[in-house]
Amino acid sequence: MCGYTGPVSRRGLGPGRTSPWQWEITSVSPCRKSDKRGHMKKIGFLTLLILATVLITLALSAAAAGPKAPAQPATAAAPVPAAAAATPEPHPHIHEALEAMRHAKHELETAEHDFHGHRVKSIEHLDQAIHEAEICMQEQ
Repeated sequence: MCGYTGPVSRRGLGPGRTSPWQWEITSVSPCRKSDKRGHMKKIGFLTLLILATVLITLALSAAAAGPKAPAQPATAAAPVPAAAAATPEPHPHIHEALEAMRHAKHELETAEHDFHGHRVKSIEHLDQAIHEAEICMQEQ
């Protein structure tokens, strides 16, 4: 049975008391059975939480590793002829930079405002940069 488990004192007739036998509770302690149940619930919850964390960690690490490809025998792999392999563009970044500089030069040439001579100066610098990039493309 759970309920009051602390000491009780009996006080005599005093101010506000109608009976000399009125009981007064001096301290209250909680029920031990409810403490154990609450403690066990917390332990059970924490155990489930830890287990779920471990399982999720294992699942994510296995998913990140990905499926393993089966090993192929060395004799099955035939060398690819050099003519069949597609040859990549020699300098793709320089080619893209050249296109961007040519586009920027066109935009500056069609601009309406002179920007106090800065537009003309920018076009001159772009011409020099385009010339240098074209030299790079020739040196494959």
